[in-house]
Amino acid sequence: MKKHIFTGAGVAIVTPMFPDGSINYDKLGELIDWQIANHTDAIVVCGTTGESACMTDQEHVDCIAFAVKRTAGRVPVIAGAGSNDTKYAEELSKEAKNLGADALLHVTPYYNKTSQRGLITHFTRIADATDLPIILYNVPSRTGVNIKPETYRILSEHQNIVAAKEASGNISQVAQVKAVCGEALEIYSGNDDQIVPILSLGGKGVISVLSNVMPKETHDICALYLEGRTAESAALQLQLLDFINHLFMDVNPIPVKEAMNLMGIDVGTCRSPLVKMEPSQIEKLAASMTAVGLPV
Repeated sequence: MKKHIFTGAGVAIVTPMFPDGSINYDKLGELIDWQIANHTDAIVVCGTTGESACMTDQEHVDCIAFAVKRTAGRVPVIAGAGSNDTKYAEELSKEAKNLGADALLHVTPYYNKTSQRGLITHFTRIADATDLPIILYNVPSRTGVNIKPETYRILSEHQNIVAAKEASGNISQVAQVKAVCGEALEIYSGNDDQIVPILSLGGKGVISVLSNVMPKETHDICALYLEGRTAESAALQLQLLDFINHLFMDVNPIPVKEAMNLMGIDVGTCRSPLVKMEPSQIEKLAASMTAVGLPV
């Protein structure tokens, strides 16, 4: 039987930075504690929202180690270990296991991309490298490659490939994936505006940007749905929809970091090449925050 990682809302946690661009581990620890206190169901560290693409190898390892130690088993820690270099992804996966991560998040190879056969080879090699459960991360808008349903089906036959974070935005594709994979592959929404639709197709929850600022509410969208209170879940999803859209009015994680700073949670800015939002955008973001009751 495959390992189940979590049900509900996992936060794709930001990486707080000092003004000089170095990582603010004290603040990261505070964020982890705040997330868990507000019912976040998993901590996803060193993902896209965590700016892993701009981390050094040592920073990547240090962040995973810190998250594991600070979380202390209270919720699962899922370590981003993806790369467009299969060998590097294998080695980072082994290191994450040694550091105590509970699971791995593996994005499709970016820039060099690959064929569907290449995806099968890439992910199979990674899954063979460690016994940690793996969540495949499909985000074609960033990587330029899409995992097709039949490819998911083949990959789901591997014991260690247990789930997918689906951020293709294509609900029809998610339905096809669920139809061909069944219980062999759990699905998490990778888009905060599609939590309820993906839950309706048998999804287990979300790996969320929204959770960085509204952890309890994001958890509640999932919990209400899974308790059978689907109308309340959908109502909460729709209530937050405009704010969710504003969280993606610029390249993630620029807006969510700006929102946290506006709330008084000093997480700093993003590393270059990501730059601060225009003042007019910040005004719109602030207005959307006020509309859902967030302090600005």
